[in-house]
Amino acid sequence: MSRFIIKSSPPLKGSVKISGSKNAVLPILAASLLTEGKCVIRDVPRQSDVDTMRMLLESIGVNLSWDENTGVINTLASGSLRAAAEYELVSKMRASFLVMGPLLARLGEVNVPLPGGCAIGARPVDLHLKGLSALGAEVIQEHGNVRARAKRLKGARVYLDFPSVGATENIMMAAVLADGVTILENCAVEPEIVDLANFLNSAGAEIRGAGTGTVKITGVKTLTEADHSIIPDRIEAGTFMVAAGVTKGDITVTNVVSDHLKPLIAKLKEANLNVIETDSGLRVYYDESKSMVASDVKTLPYPGFPTDMQAQFMSLLILAKGTSIVTETVFENRFMHVGEFKRMGADIKIESRSAIIEGVKRLTGTQVKATDLRAGAALVLAALTASGTTELSDIYHIDRGYCNLADKLSSLGAKITREEEKLEKNTK
Repeated sequence: MSRFIIKSSPPLKGSVKISGSKNAVLPILAASLLTEGKCVIRDVPRQSDVDTMRMLLESIGVNLSWDENTGVINTLASGSLRAAAEYELVSKMRASFLVMGPLLARLGEVNVPLPGGCAIGARPVDLHLKGLSALGAEVIQEHGNVRARAKRLKGARVYLDFPSVGATENIMMAAVLADGVTILENCAVEPEIVDLANFLNSAGAEIRGAGTGTVKITGVKTLTEADHSIIPDRIEAGTFMVAAGVTKGDITVTNVVSDHLKPLIAKLKEANLNVIETDSGLRVYYDESKSMVASDVKTLPYPGFPTDMQAQFMSLLILAKGTSIVTETVFENRFMHVGEFKRMGADIKIESRSAIIEGVKRLTGTQVKATDLRAGAALVLAALTASGTTELSDIYHIDRGYCNLADKLSSLGAKITREEEKLEKNTK
């Protein structure tokens, strides 16, 4: 078990390079199952979720190597592949379910346990299964597992009731090797969807319209090799941009795509922070002549304000002047960090799917725990400005989606250290 010890820190200042996107690399790794040649995937972040996906692919039969120093993963899925995924790995991470579409398309059958991940709300896989059924698969869900079979998937028109990112990715990957044309409507438009399509197209797929509400996939017989660089992580970038506001600092994030961050940039400016695009990236800084002010936020699918930034932005709002309202529309159980914020002195009330926040002048360090990945990052940000010392436990959640978070923050002036807790031996 590990924990962060965080002390009240000065305003963070400096430059930080953003890693490759977790939410882009995981589906791309799953998509490598569709290829028969060698895939080179670059700018892969060192995160526990990536390690889980690596182990899952190796258990299926993929020949894989990962150079964590260079951030390069090489995969080769040309050998004998297993049609079943192991429960121990799938239960750790929701993105593991993304191997279903590729395995079904490649092998004609698949057996995958229902996925795990952060307990932030109901995330059913019915849209995934609806899409695979529309492509001609026989899908059976029983005893905590999903089995699907199809000699050859066939192109179809699929309408998603909700623009689910995971369903869009799974169906798109399955359709790549289907006979005929698939039209996927009301699909997710996140940048990670575009990155997946670019990877697949580089391997020989025919996908058009990724990044719009309608994607057209013309099936091909095989996919070959690919060499692809992962897009920057917009959520990691957003976390450091918020850190500049929380600590009243001056941070430049490099290796970013500003278009991916438009909703966050708008809200940071609304809160009276300065955001400037430079030659190297995005600079966010606090102006002492202006106080941070309240701002209302409503999470929405992209290009709306990302649910994955809700907790971090709340760490800024609890210190802003005035009353803010944060409404969570994507996940119904994504306010678990509120109780931890209140332990630090935040003034927050929950009403249905909204959090009403009255800004306070200061927070106090105490013992808190990360309830999920993004909540953990938010608590780190709050602790940087809290008086005294904060002990943050259950940081394995943070390791799932951030690469060297403590080291990067320390390079900006944060007083944060990581401690490994040793289990005491029973001497009786």
